[in-house]
Amino acid sequence: MAVLLHRTVAGRAATERLQARRNRAIRAAHDKGVPVEVLAEQLRLSQGWVRQVLAGRKPPAVEEAA
Repeated sequence: MAVLLHRTVAGRAATERLQARRNRAIRAAHDKGVPVEVLAEQLRLSQGWVRQVLAGRKPPAVEEAA
């Protein structure tokens, strides 16, 4: 049970799914007119990181906090 829980909640694939979902949400919010500055502030990420997500580039391997 512990292995199943680890793989679905804390595993690499789970982390990648969560990041992909967050990136889609960032793009959708920006498409609806939310500025980069507001997205970065609310998500506690740097503006550069948010711009990378919006440009479709892969974000850095390490999460960057603002």
